[in-house]
Amino acid sequence: MMDCGVCAASGDLLVRVAGQYVGMIGGFSHESEHDLAVMVSDFLENGSGGADSRYSSDSDSGFCDLAHLADKISYYKLSMDQYEGDLLSVVNSLVLSIIEMDLHLVKPGPCNASCIRFSLVKLLRLSGYDAAVCASRWECSGKVPGGDHEYIDVINYHDTGGSERMIIDIDFRSHFEIARAVESYDRILNSLPVVYVGSLTKLNQFLQVMVEAARSSLKQNSMPLPPWRSLAYLQAKWQSPYQRQFNADERSNNTLPSEHKQCSGHLRRLQSLLQTETGVERLLKPINIDNTRKMKLERRRLLSFRTL
Repeated sequence: MMDCGVCAASGDLLVRVAGQYVGMIGGFSHESEHDLAVMVSDFLENGSGGADSRYSSDSDSGFCDLAHLADKISYYKLSMDQYEGDLLSVVNSLVLSIIEMDLHLVKPGPCNASCIRFSLVKLLRLSGYDAAVCASRWECSGKVPGGDHEYIDVINYHDTGGSERMIIDIDFRSHFEIARAVESYDRILNSLPVVYVGSLTKLNQFLQVMVEAARSSLKQNSMPLPPWRSLAYLQAKWQSPYQRQFNADERSNNTLPSEHKQCSGHLRRLQSLLQTETGVERLLKPINIDNTRKMKLERRRLLSFRTL
């Protein structure tokens, strides 16, 4: 009989198969652990791969499929309107401005980076944005495990009177981590935005691509797609009923539990990844020759004016 189990670790759940931890599953509440354990057992009984699952190399057909999906990710990242682009720049700048002293304990038990989200929301609201921390929750339904998730939204009010929710997720890539991923899948994973900022429509496009990429990667290792990596489960994180909260009940951070101290490390990793991402994008950004020429002419005009 295969040894398998589910263990809670800092708000996330670790899946253990044959004595080894093969994946982390975030967004689960304690009430849903039993549902997940049943699903993991059922998933393994139906077959999660044999000896071939040890190998993580790209097959020729799988590589082609994943290369096509990588192009889609690049396209979705570039196709943003003015508001999305401006909000993304603001969010990245504010995240980089947060210091560890800003991280106040906001709830008992594992913090799971809630302190970072509330700090970011505070800065966004000071900047004039209708931002809030959203806590979503959904029940187990069919093959979709129940769970909960926390993210940020910003309401964009249109001049015509309508409005649109913009989603901000500060740990976007972690939702798509899979066990024994092939190299090309890891490249796609690392090409995702460090912090997702955009509409629900665009978010759904990213989810569809990543589910397809995960299925392709797992297939190359003779492994089926588990229910906690399905499109329905991923969509539930951001599309389930939610509650908005603007201000947290900040608690004293003089003696922090170990769960909250981990948020300092999370913040440092997040800021490091953002700095790397913005640096690479700055290098890859095409130079607009016309704008550069205009800037040089403007500088010359100003210098001439000062010498008069």
